[in-house]
Amino acid sequence: MEVLKEKVEEEEAAEREEAAERAERVEKTRPAEVQKEEATLTQEMLRDLGKQLLEIQMPTPAEPPIVTKDTVDISNLPLSYKTNTLKEEHLLQVANNFSRQYSHLCPDRVPLFLQPLNECEVPKFVSTTIRPTLMPYPDLYNWDGCANFVSNFLTRVPLPDPLKPPSHLYSSTTVLKHQKGNCFDFSTLLCSMLLGAGYDAYCVNGYGSQALCNMDLTREVCPLTVTPKETVKKKEKAQPKKYTIKPPRDLTSRFEQEQEIKKQKEAKAQEEKRWWEEEEEHLLEAERAKPDPLHGLRVHCWVLVLLGKREVPESFFIDPFTGRSYSIQDDHFLGIESLWNHRNYWINMQDCRNCCKDLVFDLGDSVRWEYMLLGTDKPHLSLTEEEDEGMNDDNDTEDLDKENQDKSFDMPSSWVEQIDISPEAFETHCLNGKKVLHYRRAQLEKWAPYLNSNGLVCRLTTYEDLECTKILEIKEWYQNREDMLELKHINNSTSLHTDYFRPGHPRALHVHSYKSMEPENDRVMEFYETARVDGLIKWEETPRTMTQYYQGRPDFLSYRHINFGPRFKKLTLTSTESNPRPILKITERFSRNPAKPADEDVAERVFLISEERIQLRYHCRDDYITASKREFLQRSEVDSKGNKIIMTSDVCISFEVEPMEHTKKLLYQYETMMHLKNEEKLSKHQAWESELEVLEILKLREEEEEAHILNISIYDTKRNEKSKEYREAMERVMHEEHLRQVEAQLDYLAPFLAQLPPGEKLTRVQAVHLKDACLGDFKQRLIDKANLIQARFEKENQELQKKQQWYQENQVTLTPEDEDLYLSYCSQAMFRIRILEQRLNRHKELAPLKYLALEEKLYKDPRLAEFLKVFA
Repeated sequence: MEVLKEKVEEEEAAEREEAAERAERVEKTRPAEVQKEEATLTQEMLRDLGKQLLEIQMPTPAEPPIVTKDTVDISNLPLSYKTNTLKEEHLLQVANNFSRQYSHLCPDRVPLFLQPLNECEVPKFVSTTIRPTLMPYPDLYNWDGCANFVSNFLTRVPLPDPLKPPSHLYSSTTVLKHQKGNCFDFSTLLCSMLLGAGYDAYCVNGYGSQALCNMDLTREVCPLTVTPKETVKKKEKAQPKKYTIKPPRDLTSRFEQEQEIKKQKEAKAQEEKRWWEEEEEHLLEAERAKPDPLHGLRVHCWVLVLLGKREVPESFFIDPFTGRSYSIQDDHFLGIESLWNHRNYWINMQDCRNCCKDLVFDLGDSVRWEYMLLGTDKPHLSLTEEEDEGMNDDNDTEDLDKENQDKSFDMPSSWVEQIDISPEAFETHCLNGKKVLHYRRAQLEKWAPYLNSNGLVCRLTTYEDLECTKILEIKEWYQNREDMLELKHINNSTSLHTDYFRPGHPRALHVHSYKSMEPENDRVMEFYETARVDGLIKWEETPRTMTQYYQGRPDFLSYRHINFGPRFKKLTLTSTESNPRPILKITERFSRNPAKPADEDVAERVFLISEERIQLRYHCRDDYITASKREFLQRSEVDSKGNKIIMTSDVCISFEVEPMEHTKKLLYQYETMMHLKNEEKLSKHQAWESELEVLEILKLREEEEEAHILNISIYDTKRNEKSKEYREAMERVMHEEHLRQVEAQLDYLAPFLAQLPPGEKLTRVQAVHLKDACLGDFKQRLIDKANLIQARFEKENQELQKKQQWYQENQVTLTPEDEDLYLSYCSQAMFRIRILEQRLNRHKELAPLKYLALEEKLYKDPRLAEFLKVFA
């Protein structure tokens, strides 16, 4: 590499000398008038260029820099933030040398972003600012979770100069503490988290579009508004066997099929027309946008994730401001100057005229990417056969190995402390717990859990116009609600409210769609299938009808539709419960019961209450196209005179598919009609109970909306007041018990006071006796302890003497191992004897002092002080 650079430098120097000689010859041959005219033209061009540059308005940052000397307390920062080690100083020297060579070889390119200042005004190499860290949260194990956390947790601060990288690059710990940063701070933190999670991530210094650098999402579509396309798997047709029965003829109408296809084509054409109108509007909007005078010059920093590690199939970019991923072919990224990770630094030597679309991210290719340190983990490209043959010379290889060894340098470890995110900070997700993002015709608001008293964590507001003045619909997401409310969808154009619930609602609600919370209005309720005993899964209501859908019932009921009549007006004010609506018609449908024949299994029954008729329709046989039907005309069992009415054949009108198979007698018809009358009463009662249940659900929903109580886990000791009070009470009881135990252990009079009769008042004689007994007991304990230490001391001496005597008797026959064991035993025994001797001497010195201290305490004890004043 150095040889190639020297050749390039020699060629450039020779070209510059030739160009200078040619310019001198031309200047000498040109007349003076021509030279004056050219000089004036040059001055005019410079003045015009200066005016054009002055007309360009440089945008100023809306907010001050994230940190200053006044806002950062550097006194508590570790030593690595304030000084550089010898290895870091060596790295900075290498970086300076590398930067000088780069500026000499590429004078038309901007200076490299290598060693910015940190918060302590100390220059640090950019690679050492990255600290790979794996966060202890499952949500931060994948790249999308890390990107979303960084984009939500930090607040964007623009660069002081949009055309230059910042002069300071702060540590991720400081950025997390202040929750503010520019694109370089965002990318450094995100890259550290991705590297800790196992991704092949890099910080990229390059150029971005105006919308990307300014985090302008007003032309982007909100991700929550995009509905994912459902992939329908096509069923593989089984190959027909040779000997199979031919399928029946297709009896469907071709005309109906053609009409259906025609309708689908018209709907598709309308959808395409609508899409084209939106695209044209988008193009017009883009044309109306002001052109960026700094297009291609705005400095931006983002993160590159290469394929390979963590099963990443394709390389992609991550914008740290929004947390969104982009293809490396995206037009928002206009060019790359350099990139780095915690191990090395690479310079892009490829042409960026076509943005980043033609870049090859093979960092081992030294032609496309110039690296700073030789100790890179990226493999080099393989050489061709001719170059490989030319490199087989042993002397050349030895010289190259020596040269590489001399120039190799390992990247020092990061100077940044371990990145730590507390559970409280991770739970907030945003600065002050709230963040607002503006998209194209949409506004997204985010809150931290438990920040809002109603559990609201996210709200998406979509608008009809681009100015965001006419609200189209609102979606609100909730968490930790006691009523299990998860999502609330409000459509302003139709005034339809739709509430979605998680499993666990007291009424097993899943979806509740309504326009008004008043009863007897249009509404739809869906329930969880396995949560209700009656098997109700859906309930629909209009001002005059009520429809119920069932599943898994033992009576095979699957559908019930009730038609109501107008409510009778009463003079007194009564509620809907005491004045129910009259029922005109009840329609019930049943699933097939395989235990019954089809002719006896009712498929549908209709109670025409106003007409006093009951209609039955049975299930159809497998080999028939019609089903049996019956209609009963209800009559009272007794006439006006009190005589019983005899069952006649005109009471039941029936249609039998096979009239010869079953002949139903009048008794059977009479029993069936009486059974249907009871079923009619039961159905009316169930309809009335359903109305009452709806009223109870609506009342419960109103109470839940007013209270909006939040669930708090028993393990959340900071928010759960009951758990906190219980824990504090338990700690207080344990502390009191501990104090009692300590007092009982330190009460030297407790054993002697226990010998006295309970409740008896202490006398002077007893007090003196207690004092003498306590002192005598303590004196005896001191003597016993001295005797115990003396006994152990004498025992150790005797055992040592025995061992020494044994050694003198068997000294000649002992092996070296036995001698080593004897010497080790002697050293240990002498150590124990010396310790026992010290303990005995110390005990003899402290025993009188302890005795006097106890005697003083006894005289000052409040229980004995008044009786021992005379003796004091």
